[in-house]
Amino acid sequence: MVVTTHRRWRCRTLTVVSDPPNEEEESSTGSILESCGLLPAVAVCFISHESLRPADREASLGCFRKMGDPITEYTTRLQQQEREIRSLSAEIESLKNPQNLSPSPRLDELRDENTKLKYRLNILKRGLQEERTTHCGKSMMNINLRLQEIFGEAIRASCPELDNPPLSVAPNQQAKFGDYQCNSAMAMAQMLKARGMKINPREIAEKIIQNLPDNELIQKTEIAGPGFINIHLKRTIVSKLLSNLLINGVQPPPLASPKRVVVDFSSPNIAKEMHVGHLRSTIIGESMCRLFEFLGYDVVRLNHVGDWGTQFGMLIAHLQDKFPDYQTSSPPIGDLQAFYKESKKRFDEEEDFKKRAYQCVVRLQSKEPDFIKAWNLICDVSRREFQKVYDCLDIQIVERGESFYQDMMTKVVKEFEDKGLVELDEGRKIVFAPGQSIPLTVVKSDGGYTYDTSDLAALHHRLFTEKADIIIYVTDSGQATHFQVVFAAAQMIGWYNPQVTRVEHAGFGVVLGEDKKKFKTRSGDTVRLMDLLEEGLKRAMDKLKEKERDKVLTPEELTKAQRSVAFGCIKYADLSHNRINDYVFSFDKMLDDRGNTAAYLLYAFTRIRSIARLANIDEATLRKAAETSEVLLDHEKEWKLGKCILRFPEILQKILDDLLLHTLCDYLYELATTFTEFYDSCYCVEKDRQTGEVVKINMWRMLLCEATAAIMAKCFDILGINPVGRM
Repeated sequence: MVVTTHRRWRCRTLTVVSDPPNEEEESSTGSILESCGLLPAVAVCFISHESLRPADREASLGCFRKMGDPITEYTTRLQQQEREIRSLSAEIESLKNPQNLSPSPRLDELRDENTKLKYRLNILKRGLQEERTTHCGKSMMNINLRLQEIFGEAIRASCPELDNPPLSVAPNQQAKFGDYQCNSAMAMAQMLKARGMKINPREIAEKIIQNLPDNELIQKTEIAGPGFINIHLKRTIVSKLLSNLLINGVQPPPLASPKRVVVDFSSPNIAKEMHVGHLRSTIIGESMCRLFEFLGYDVVRLNHVGDWGTQFGMLIAHLQDKFPDYQTSSPPIGDLQAFYKESKKRFDEEEDFKKRAYQCVVRLQSKEPDFIKAWNLICDVSRREFQKVYDCLDIQIVERGESFYQDMMTKVVKEFEDKGLVELDEGRKIVFAPGQSIPLTVVKSDGGYTYDTSDLAALHHRLFTEKADIIIYVTDSGQATHFQVVFAAAQMIGWYNPQVTRVEHAGFGVVLGEDKKKFKTRSGDTVRLMDLLEEGLKRAMDKLKEKERDKVLTPEELTKAQRSVAFGCIKYADLSHNRINDYVFSFDKMLDDRGNTAAYLLYAFTRIRSIARLANIDEATLRKAAETSEVLLDHEKEWKLGKCILRFPEILQKILDDLLLHTLCDYLYELATTFTEFYDSCYCVEKDRQTGEVVKINMWRMLLCEATAAIMAKCFDILGINPVGRM
C-alpha cells in the first residue's frame, strides 16, 4: 500500500494508493482503514488535487498507467508495499482518534472511487478465471493440481502461523460424497496441538472453506466426519474441459521449463544374446521415454551396451583361428552365442589361447587397426540380433556403449585424485563416498579400469556434455547399491546437486516362471528373448483363430492384429505390475481377454472406435459436434466417465514423480470399465427394434465415446502398444 500524506488547511488527509492485499494483509489493512472511515483497500485509489506535490501526483498517475498489466504489477509490488505499511502504521494509528480529524469533503468521493475500483478488480478476477477455463490453450487441465492451488491458498490464510501446512487433495473414493476430498484439517490440528493450540479439525475445515478464493472449479463443499472437506465440481467446467479435449486432442499440461532427460535402458552385452532378463529394462525404459516425450521433455535414449573388456580378447583370438580371412571376407557367424561359448571353453582349457587372448586385449586397447576391425565385426553381428528384438517391440534407442567412455576415464580418475578423494588399497585405487560402506574401485591393481570407472565417466558426460536435467538408469534392483555409491561419489565431488538435477535408479524385479522360480527353459538355460517373442506370435494367432477372427479379417488385418496382441500383451503384462516387484510370466494370463490385460483393453478400444463407424458418423461430423454441441453430463454414468477421462493429466504427474508405470495401466483399465458401465446404461445410438435402422443418435454421448478412445489411444502410445482398427 502506498500512502501519501499532505496538509490541507489545519488537518492531515490520507491519500491511499493501494494494491489488492493478500489474505494476511486484508485483515490488518482493512481494520486500520475502516477505523479511519475508509473501505478496506482492495483496488487503486487516486486523488488528483492541486495541493498534491507534482512528484506525488505523477507517481499516482504512473501507477494508473501501469494498470495495463495489473496482475504482474500487483505481484512485484506487494513486498514493497508491506514495508511501507509498517513504516506508516504509527501515523495512521494517530488518525484513528476522531478528535484529531476534521471533516473532509473528499471522503465520500474516496469511498465511491474505492467501491468502483473494487468492482473493476472483481471483474478482472472473474475474467482471469474464464480465461483459465476457455482460453488455456490446447493443454489439458490437471484438476487435482488446480484444486491444490485453490486449497493451498485457503489453508495458508486459515492458519498463517503454520509453516508449510499439509496439503492433501485426492479424488473421492465414494461418488455420493463428492468428486474430490481435502483431508488437510486433521493433520493441521495435530500440528497446532504440538504447539499447544487445541482446535477441533472441523473448525479448521470451516475456516478453510471460508477462505476459499473465487475459482472456476468448485460448485460446493461439505464437511464430513472429523474434518474431511468433500468437493463437488461444477458440471459446466467439466463439460467445457471435455470439449477442449475433443477440439484440441490429447495435449499434455503446460511444461514450466523445457528439460533434457537421459534414460539409460536395455543395455545388453555384445557377443551375448538378449535374454528375458533384458525384457523388463527394454520395455520399462521405452515407456518412460515415451512419457517424458509426450510431456514435452527433450529425451535422449541411451543403450549402454557392454562392448568393451577382457572378453573381447578371447573372442578376437577365436575369430582369428576360425576365420583367418576375416579382414577380407565377412565371417559367417550365424550363432554368436555358440561362438562365445566356444571361445570361453578354449579360454578356460587352453593356456596358450588364454595368453594370446590377453595379448589381443592389450592390442585392442591400443587401438591397432586390425584388432579394431575384428572388434567391430563382432559388435555388428550382435547389433543385428539386437535390432530384431527392437523392431518387434518398436524400440527407438541410440547405442553408446562402454567403449564410448574409454578416453574419458583417465580424466575422471585424475579429477578424483586432484581433489584428494582417492585412496590406495593393495594396489587398487578406491573412492569412499559419504555414508557408503562400499568403495568404488576406479583403477584395478593391474592399472585397468572397471565398471565403476566407466559408470562415473558416463555420468560425468551426461551431466556436463549432454547437460541433462534428469538422468534415469533402468536396470534390475540388484544394481541399486552400485548406483547409490556412484551417485554419492558424484555428489561428493560436486558434479551435481540432487536438489537441482534428478539422478535416479529405476530398479525392477526379476521375471519368474509359473513355478515362481527364475524364468528358464526346461533344460535350465536362460530364455532367449527372440524365442519368447516368436512364441508370443504363435499363441496370439492361436487365440485369434479360436475367436474366429481369421474368418472376418483380411490376411493383412489378421497379421496386424497378431503382432498387436502378441507384443502388446508381453509389454502390458510387464508394465501393469509394480516394477519394483518380481512378476510371473504367463502367456495364458496375458492373452486372456478378461480382466486387466492388453487383450481385453485392445478389444475394448476397438469396440469403442467401432461405435461411430456403425452409426455412419465420420471424424468431420464428430469434430463439428465437438465445436458446436455441449457434452451433457446429467446421467450419473456420464458424469463418472467425464471425470475419469479428465483425470489423465494427474495420473501422468504421479508417474512423473515416482516412475511407476503400473499406475497408467490401472487407470487405463479403470477407464475401460467405467466406459462399459456408461455404455450399458446410456444409449449412444438408438435403433428400431424391428428393422435395426438408426432412429436417433445422442451426439453428446458419441462425444464421450470419442473422448474415451482418444485418452485410451494416448495411454497405449505411452505404453508402447499399437492398437489396430479391426480385431
